[in-house]
Amino acid sequence: MNNKDLEFFRSKRAFVCDMDGVIYHGNRLLPGATEFVDWLHRENKEFLFLTNSSERTPRELREKLNRLGIDVEEKHFYTSALATASFLASQKADGSAYVIGQPGLTHALYDAGYSMNDNDPDYVVVGETPEYTYARIVRAIRHVLNGAKLIGTNPDVTGPMEEGLVPATGALMAPIELATNAKAYYVGKPNPLIMRHALKKLGVQREETVIVGDRMDTDIIAGIESEIATILVMSGVTNEREMRRFAYQPDGMLVGVGEIPG
Repeated sequence: MNNKDLEFFRSKRAFVCDMDGVIYHGNRLLPGATEFVDWLHRENKEFLFLTNSSERTPRELREKLNRLGIDVEEKHFYTSALATASFLASQKADGSAYVIGQPGLTHALYDAGYSMNDNDPDYVVVGETPEYTYARIVRAIRHVLNGAKLIGTNPDVTGPMEEGLVPATGALMAPIELATNAKAYYVGKPNPLIMRHALKKLGVQREETVIVGDRMDTDIIAGIESEIATILVMSGVTNEREMRRFAYQPDGMLVGVGEIPG
């Protein structure tokens, strides 16, 4: 990316940033992440860490970054779990759900007025979790066949970890979809719904914003479909060769977020 391109992005008022593969891998901070966050603060940018991961609450995400040496207020985090809970509350107030997921997802649903239900839930909601068992899949399938609607927090098939790629929600959802012939509705990126939530939370317009991510199929297409400028970083799951296979391309490409500060 040339200097003119970088100045175009640096001039934006707001930054919407992915976390996994952009700021950290697992429990390892990525090069340049600290300098990037310092720059956001120094330049008085509006910013939001928008993650498709539904496992952690904003408080837990803040604590994780703090352990890695970056101090960011809780208000700067927004997750697919929060977006999913908001969407379900708008569809059916005070509903119930059977959840395959972690505390970040169940807490978001509770806060939105939802109850957990393993009898006759309105929705089956699936997010990332290492506690994914055959018995839970069977329960989910039975609920969907009995009329529960199928919701996924995000469509990612894999996610980056220190030891390599691990299955994410899209992969965990597959057996339920195949067994029920139901198609899940995913709320997280690239759904424009979560992008509108992000812009509203930041109080900015799409023209003032840039989205920074490591995935073509979620981060970059989310920006394109929402008409938000996009930067793809090569610090996560996508390399340049894979990027060029897609029919759409990012507005900019960088090795990592450390290149953004002026």
